[in-house]
Amino acid sequence: MSDNSVKTANDVAENFEPKILVFACNWCTYAGADLAGTSRLQYPPNVRILRVPCSCRVNPQFVIRAFQRGIDGVLVAGCHPGDCHYTTGNYYTRRRFLLINRMMEYMGIDPKRFHTRWISGAEGPKFQQVVTEMIEEVRAIGPNRKLRDDMKVTVNTDDIVASVEADTKVVADNV
Repeated sequence: MSDNSVKTANDVAENFEPKILVFACNWCTYAGADLAGTSRLQYPPNVRILRVPCSCRVNPQFVIRAFQRGIDGVLVAGCHPGDCHYTTGNYYTRRRFLLINRMMEYMGIDPKRFHTRWISGAEGPKFQQVVTEMIEEVRAIGPNRKLRDDMKVTVNTDDIVASVEADTKVVADNV
């Protein structure tokens, strides 16, 4: 590895701005995010908010797919337990995402990239604080390099052709 490539890698690490996806409950967290915006509270612009009817509607596959699509951190946020508009939705969320944390560890994804939080509609400053802390935490970890769809894979076509020809010969010899 040359000195230029090391400098480039360090420059990339220094200039890294994590992309965070927030799955926000329509009734509480989204209202809290809206309050943070209307109160002109500053939080990083690289946070994308996706409004969902309830935090329990977030399928764990959505979280995994977000990491595959290049998201560096995911936050699932909903009503405080006991205050869910759908009565028990956030209880399902809590159980489901305890399991997904374990699954992410198994898959080799740093569990610090995924958070669940309870943020009500009146907690705009808490929303701002949570996303700012998450950005800093993910920035310290570095870019998401696991499960990425956009990772380039180089394939030597000569090796593939040789392998197919060898397999074809084995099949022809056995017929």
